[in-house]
Amino acid sequence: MSTQPLPLFPPLPIDEALPALLAALSNGPNATLQAPPGAGKTTRVPLALLDQPWRGDGRIIMLEPRRLAARGAARRMAAMLGEEVGGTVGYRVRLDSRVSARTRIEVVTEGIFLRQLQSDASLDGVAAVLFDEFHERSLDADLALAFCLQSQALLRDNLRLLVMSATLDGGPVAGLLGGAPLITSEGRAHPVETRWAEPNGGERMEDATARTIRRALAEEMGSLLVFLPGSGEIRRVERLLGEGRLPADVMLTPLYGDLSLEAQDAAIRPAPDGKRKVVLATSIAETSLTIEGVRVVIDSGLSRLARFDPRSGMGRLETVRSSRASADQRRGRAGRTAPGICYRLWSEAADRALAAFTPPEIARADLAPLALELAQWGIHDAAELAWLDQPPAPSLSQARELLRQLGALDDGNRITRHGQAMAGLGLHPRLAHLVLRGRELGRTRLACRVAALIGERDILRGGSGMRDADLRTRLDHLAERGRGGEVDRGALHQALDSARQLERQVGGPPGDMDHDGAGLLLALAYPDRIAQRRPGSPGQYRLSGGRGAALDPTDALASRDWLAVADLDGQGRDARVFLAAPVTQAELEEAFAGDIVAETLVEWDGREQAVKARRRRRLFALSLKEELLQNPPAEAVMPALLQGIREMGLACLPWSKELESWRTRVAFLHRAAPERWPDMSDTALLATLEDWLAPYLAGVMRRSHLDRIDLHAALTGLLDWNSQQALNAEAPTHLTVPTGNRIPIDYTGEEPVLAVRLQELFGLAETPRLGGGRVPVLLHLLSPAHRPVQVTRDLAGFWKGSYREVKKDLAGRYPRHYWPDDPLEAEPTARAKRRGT
Repeated sequence: MSTQPLPLFPPLPIDEALPALLAALSNGPNATLQAPPGAGKTTRVPLALLDQPWRGDGRIIMLEPRRLAARGAARRMAAMLGEEVGGTVGYRVRLDSRVSARTRIEVVTEGIFLRQLQSDASLDGVAAVLFDEFHERSLDADLALAFCLQSQALLRDNLRLLVMSATLDGGPVAGLLGGAPLITSEGRAHPVETRWAEPNGGERMEDATARTIRRALAEEMGSLLVFLPGSGEIRRVERLLGEGRLPADVMLTPLYGDLSLEAQDAAIRPAPDGKRKVVLATSIAETSLTIEGVRVVIDSGLSRLARFDPRSGMGRLETVRSSRASADQRRGRAGRTAPGICYRLWSEAADRALAAFTPPEIARADLAPLALELAQWGIHDAAELAWLDQPPAPSLSQARELLRQLGALDDGNRITRHGQAMAGLGLHPRLAHLVLRGRELGRTRLACRVAALIGERDILRGGSGMRDADLRTRLDHLAERGRGGEVDRGALHQALDSARQLERQVGGPPGDMDHDGAGLLLALAYPDRIAQRRPGSPGQYRLSGGRGAALDPTDALASRDWLAVADLDGQGRDARVFLAAPVTQAELEEAFAGDIVAETLVEWDGREQAVKARRRRRLFALSLKEELLQNPPAEAVMPALLQGIREMGLACLPWSKELESWRTRVAFLHRAAPERWPDMSDTALLATLEDWLAPYLAGVMRRSHLDRIDLHAALTGLLDWNSQQALNAEAPTHLTVPTGNRIPIDYTGEEPVLAVRLQELFGLAETPRLGGGRVPVLLHLLSPAHRPVQVTRDLAGFWKGSYREVKKDLAGRYPRHYWPDDPLEAEPTARAKRRGT
């Protein structure tokens, strides 16, 4: 093919980069293309590759992150060729496909492509794979690229891989592709003026958005594209604008992923003559889509991201500040076809603080689908593949644990036959397991409807914030016998379509539609979310995974003893339940018979301060039946009792003053010579209870029983006979001073202290020493009234030095006492006067 722009096509900015791109793919298998929004890469590049010699008769597959983008790109390319979709250009998305034997360019969503890869790793008949909008860094795109790179290295060295991105730094991607050429298109977007429209103090985001929409309609011409974080915010802004009576020429259309394809198509169609549109969209409209007539963008600056917490095993949606790359993408929508305006609902200062890029999905998502894909591909270690970002080890470990629990992986993390069947359905592993087990139970139709209701948006308006969390309410509406709740008819039809297609795919007897089996099916899919009601607490539950969960106490399900939970958040101590169904204990015991454990529990009860024993039948973290055990085995009691002592601390033991003194003396010697003497600290004694205390605890079950143990024998048993003798010699309880009095030594501090009246030490030349002569006693020299007058370790220095000043002070205060000039020659005394006077 010529390296000139395609004939008959209107010129686009990407045309200038096409010669370099075509040359790169002619000379090597891989390339990276960076082109800003509106450059034309999505439609121009695949067409430009059609008659390249290396393509032969092979197909070109282009990946898109969303169904709407895939269908829109295929339609635009087909129109450029003057054909209908399904001719040279076709698409494959979930629930919809337009391809034929003549199709040479297939636009497919990333999940659909993974199924193609898994069924044919060599991609026979495929000449090139194009990863469009790769900057979105979806989990499926990262995984598909990793698989394609391995397939290219091992099976298909002639397979072309092209990664196209608008805002992602292309250097690391080019490096991942083996140093592939990086082609850049500068683009020729129209100028976009930025206007800062920070909300007023305390103003809700939805109110600020509605106010700014009215302002933009008054100030500017053309249609508006408004970015909001989710469908809930879109509906609230829609209500606010409806209450404000928009101008007659304004059409209001929502655009988000859970809408039906027909509703999405309606949102991106040009406004009729004499009308203009206000499109309220999520991030679905950031890339790939061109909405004709839009020249004003209003950006809330918020995005909704899914985050998975491997510690709780739960995911949640978080509303976060958009990244700079995302904000730039949104702003660029206003300059696609003409100069535009972008209202940003934040300040210039806040703009400078935006993160550069949105974290890739692989760093924050539930990795169960990825783990199953890896196992099906034959990968045991994710490091075998080339990634821009490695899957986080904790999340991947959690995912594999779940898959083993579902029977998809064996103990060696190899895929099982059941896992192969799960992977073939293209559903989340939980839902795939649910559907397959439903077929085994003869309840295929019910299982497919349950899976569709969980996999699609909620058919009852109000979403997850509504009070009615009962899945059976939704099943009744699918069966056209539902009552209560405002039904989203589009969502209902979409769920029914998904269920019917899944039922055809799965096969098996449809079974009856008695929805009482829904809870069991949920339990099979979510074994970590089986919920047992806490006694006497409506709406308060304990989950089989160990966490707490809560329902609104007014919910009809709140009084049920057992639930299976499909949807809940991961925040707070008790996760909030959004969607569940009741299940019976009998159903659980039959379905999870192999997981039920019978055990004898002997534990310390901190409230009663006693060892309690019970027999229990347990399903994961939940107790099915318990009964007290009166005479537990002694070998089981001892660990529980020692744990209780550790919780209460050593103060629970029967200490005497003499024993506490003994302990402090040994502790002093340990500090002086740790190699000879045992550690007597609380930490050391608590850590070694099994060694020194356990032999004295026979028959003890409660704290009150501890008063009868021989603690003295237990502790002194830590020293042999020789050490006991050395203890009395090296750390005596008392010292005899020159008067003949025995003065107690205080060992409670870091060093031993002898508090003695100064007069009783007359004639003593040196400080007494302990610990075999290694440690001087700290002397607290007292007045006749037992008040300290000097603290010293150097008695000889005291006599030679400060004694003279101390003597003057004491002689003035205590004139009836003896204060000699030479204390070393004086007779020690404890009396007020010298003897014989």
